[in-house]
Amino acid sequence: MDARKITAKERMAIPRQKMPAQDPQERVGNFQEVNLGLTPEQAQQEALRCIQCKDPVCIEGCPVNIKIDQFIKLIAEGDFMGAVRKIKEDNVLPSICGRVCPQEDQCEKVCVIGKKHEPVAIGNLERFVGDYERQSGQKADPKVAPSTGKKVAVVGSGPASLSCANDLAQFGHKVVIFEALHELGGVLMYGIPEFRLPKEIVREELDGLRRMGIEFRTDVVVGRTITIDELMEEDGFDAVFIGVGAGLPWFMGIPGENLVGVLSANEFLTRVNLMKAYDFPNNDTPVFDCKGKSVAIFGGGNTAMDAVRTAKRLGAEHAYIVYRRSEKEMPAREEEIHNAKEEGIEFLLLTTPLEFVGDDQAWLTGAKCQKMELGAPDDSGRRRPVPIEGSEYILPIDMAIISIGNGSNPLIHQTTPDIEVSKRETIVVDVNTMQTSKEGVYAGGDIVTGGATVILAMGAGRTAAAAINKQLGGTAQHFDEW
Repeated sequence: MDARKITAKERMAIPRQKMPAQDPQERVGNFQEVNLGLTPEQAQQEALRCIQCKDPVCIEGCPVNIKIDQFIKLIAEGDFMGAVRKIKEDNVLPSICGRVCPQEDQCEKVCVIGKKHEPVAIGNLERFVGDYERQSGQKADPKVAPSTGKKVAVVGSGPASLSCANDLAQFGHKVVIFEALHELGGVLMYGIPEFRLPKEIVREELDGLRRMGIEFRTDVVVGRTITIDELMEEDGFDAVFIGVGAGLPWFMGIPGENLVGVLSANEFLTRVNLMKAYDFPNNDTPVFDCKGKSVAIFGGGNTAMDAVRTAKRLGAEHAYIVYRRSEKEMPAREEEIHNAKEEGIEFLLLTTPLEFVGDDQAWLTGAKCQKMELGAPDDSGRRRPVPIEGSEYILPIDMAIISIGNGSNPLIHQTTPDIEVSKRETIVVDVNTMQTSKEGVYAGGDIVTGGATVILAMGAGRTAAAAINKQLGGTAQHFDEW
C-alpha cells in the first residue's frame, strides 16, 4: 500500500498490529525477552495507521518531545534508517524507551486515532526503529558540534544522566559520566529484569554514546570517592549534573522486617540482574533458592511486577502480589499486570501485612495479613484502604520482597550541604532549568522527583542540558541543523 496515496479513512480501518510474544508457559521458565518485536511488514502497517495530524498532540505527550509524526511517516515509507535518525534527534535510547516507557499514559494516551479506535502503537514503533538499527549493523549516531573546550561531569549513568550527556556532547562539550557501580546503566541495568529489557541492548545503546566521545568512569562513588566540590575545584569541571536516581528502598516499619528472608525489591532485582542469578547454574545464584518456595511481593507498581515475575522464573511454586487496594488502583502498567496473570502470578488484593513471623532461627515463615475494603479517596485520588476487623490470617511464605517505593541516597547532600534538599531528601531545583541551589550544579530524574518513569527522567536530563549549555555559552542551534 502506497503511504502517499492512502486516505485517512483507509488508515483508520487498519487494525492495530499485535506484537508477537513468547507463550506464557514457555517464558515463565526462562529469562528471554517476553515481547518479540514487530516485523518490518507489521511496522509499516502500524505506521500507516497514523493520520499525520496537522497538530500532532502526541509530541506534547512525550517528555522528550520526539517528532513522532515524522519518524512514523518515515517507517510507513520504508525508510527505517531515516526514522532512526529522526528519533535520535531527541532520544538517544529508542530501543530502551520503546520497551519500558508507559506510552499508554503519555504519547498514545492523546493519540487522535485513540478517540474512536486503538491508538497508534507509538512505543512498539519506537522499539522497532531502535532494534532495526542495531540488527542491521548500521549506525545513526547524532552529529557532534566542534569542541567548546568546556567540561561537564555527570553523576550517575541512568536515563536522566544519559539523556543529559547525549545533548551536552552534541553541543560540543566534553562529558565524563561517573557511575558508583561496576556496570553502567543505572536502573536500566540493576532494576529492570532481563525478560523486559535485555542487558545487551542497554550496553549497545551505551556504545553509541561512547562513539560520541562521552567518557565513562565506573566504581566512583561521588559523595565518598570524590565530592562535587572536588570535581569542580580540583578536576576543573565547568558544570555538574546529578542524576543518581532514588535507590534507597523504603520499608513498611512493621514487626519482623529484620527476619532472614525479608528484603527490598531493589536488593532482589540488583542481585538477579547484576550478579546474574537469572543465568543459574552458569552463575552461582546470589539470592535465596526460590525453587518450590512461596514468595510474596508487597506492592502494586511496575517494580513489584518485575520482582514477582522474576521470582516465578527462579522457580517459586507460589509467587504472590500482596496489595492493599484493588486492581483498579494498581500503579503498574496494564501490560505488566496482564503478563503477570498469564504467567501464573497469584494476586492477593485488598490485603495488607501487619507483621512478619519467623522461627527460632530468625528465618521468615509467614506474614500476618489483614483484609481491607476501600473507603473514601485519599490525597492521591485513589480510594483509601480500610481494615476489616477480625480478618487477620497468616500467609505462609519463605521470602518477602518489599516494593513500596524508594527514597534518595543522602551521600551527596552529606558532603555538599549547600545543595538544598526537600523534607523527602530529594534535591530542590528550578524546574525550568533543573539548576540546584549551588551554582553550576544541576540535577534531574528520580533524585529530584522521587521514583518516576525512565522517559520523565530523560526529559529532565534534556532540560538540564539546555540550561547547562546556555550557562557555558554554547550554541543554541538545533541538533538537526548540524
